[in-house]
Amino acid sequence: MELEGKVAVVTGAGRGIGTGIATVMAKHGADLVLTDRDIAGAEETATQIRRSGRKVIVLQHDVTSWDSTQAVAKTAIKEFGRVDILVTNAGVSKSVPFAELTAEEWDRVNDVNAKGVFLSCRAFVPHMIENKYGKIINISSMVGKEAIPFFAHYCASKFAVIGLTQSMAKELAPHNINVNAVCPGIVRTPLWDPLLQQLSVNKNITQKEAWEEFVDGIPFKRPQSPEDIGEAVAFLASDRARNITASAANVSGGQMIW
Repeated sequence: MELEGKVAVVTGAGRGIGTGIATVMAKHGADLVLTDRDIAGAEETATQIRRSGRKVIVLQHDVTSWDSTQAVAKTAIKEFGRVDILVTNAGVSKSVPFAELTAEEWDRVNDVNAKGVFLSCRAFVPHMIENKYGKIINISSMVGKEAIPFFAHYCASKFAVIGLTQSMAKELAPHNINVNAVCPGIVRTPLWDPLLQQLSVNKNITQKEAWEEFVDGIPFKRPQSPEDIGEAVAFLASDRARNITASAANVSGGQMIW
């Protein structure tokens, strides 16, 4: 229970990796503020966690909106008295050939995946500076280190998350705030559906066969689970990781090695 007594905010907690992060952090003792545009999904996650005895609140949140994000920060701090941990997980994706990529689609993905991380951090950092304590974990991706075709806008957004993480880490270290990123590998969530669909069409194979191709590229020959990502986040949120900052930790089964 290394997060006992800590309060954590997790964005995009309504499904997939966000749900995995939230449930693992609760297992380690954290009380939680779960945010999502899909309030019903976040409530389902909260219902699971409350059975463990942890305190949880759910807030509707548009991470691309400063007003929405400020409101989340104010409510979370008012409800719990403080926020110790911020996990910026909310993200979107879509497979688009570069020659067909529109400015609108570029903005949609980067507004959520990059600007959304910035706004969430910006809303909570002054509170953490005042408390002289904070753990921020931004969810990037292994394609935030090595890009793939058909996802230029997504890859750019995840590269941006790592750059933002490094800059914040150096600036906020004097305030006793750790800032790290986690880079998931192949996790079977709805975000993978567009890529599997694109690959299945390109290769004239089923989506199941496309998924098996991806998994075959992992040294361990097994995908990662949302809970695997959650365990990495929980470690970085704990005081065991007090001397780790500006890192971009891979959880990819060895598929990404730098």
